[in-house]
Amino acid sequence: MQKYLMLFLGVLIFMHTNAADAQLDKFTKGPLIEDYGPVAVIEGREAIPENTVFKVSFDLSKEAKPETINRNLESAARFLNMHAASGVKAENLHLALVVHGSAVFDFVNDEKYSIKENDKVNTNKQLISDLIANGVEIYVCGQSATYQGVSFQDLLPDVKMSLSAMTAHALLQQRGYTLNPF
Repeated sequence: MQKYLMLFLGVLIFMHTNAADAQLDKFTKGPLIEDYGPVAVIEGREAIPENTVFKVSFDLSKEAKPETINRNLESAARFLNMHAASGVKAENLHLALVVHGSAVFDFVNDEKYSIKENDKVNTNKQLISDLIANGVEIYVCGQSATYQGVSFQDLLPDVKMSLSAMTAHALLQQRGYTLNPF
């Protein structure tokens, strides 16, 4: 009996995986971040008013596993791509990333990263560069960085050091940014 139950569960998992994989062909990358942030066209969706301006901040606190992309970075790329693909002008998309906790290590140069991760390179650096090239502001919490042994000189180009994540969020809110809950 248990053998048949295991076989049945295996078939269910296989069917679910195949059904999920079949949906992946509905997702495409771009138009702003070409190699990251796949999105799907949504038929019958609520229209986004013309000339909408988004000012959104993302909070990143969890570091990606070595040789993987930080899920929150991918979400930021997806936010840009899905709204640009839906007709929002690129100049109306303003994103900021506030980085603290262990996520600080996803924003350091290869020299610093390799010390922590046994000679591996930071696989997030290209996506970070692409996000910055598309106007995304990135603020690393100085308190977390200090705790993690990371200095301003260790950060990737154009990544900014803030006094704290709390400070960065407060200043972004004063500039009209809302916090993305995902």
